[in-house]
Amino acid sequence: MNIVNLKKGSKATINDLSKTSELVKQRLLHMGVDEGKQICLRCVMPFGGPVLIEACGQCISIRRKEALNIGVEKVVSTNCVIR
Repeated sequence: MNIVNLKKGSKATINDLSKTSELVKQRLLHMGVDEGKQICLRCVMPFGGPVLIEACGQCISIRRKEALNIGVEKVVSTNCVIR
C-alpha cells in the first residue's frame, strides 16, 4: 500500500522508502520523516496534484508520483483530526 491509497484522515506508518530516489529520501529525512514514523493523510489534490501529509507536527506536500513510491501500513481504527 502507498500513501495515495489511504483515505483522507487516515493514519499510517511508513514502512518502505526503498523505491524513492535518494534525493527524496534525503529531503524527507531532513524533515523528520523516515521509516517507522507515523503520518496522517490530510488531502489528495485533484487532477494528479500533490498529496498533503502531516508528519512530526508539520504539514508536508509531496508530488503524487513520489507519494506512489512511499510504502505505508495503515494504522487500524484511528483517524486524525482534519481541521
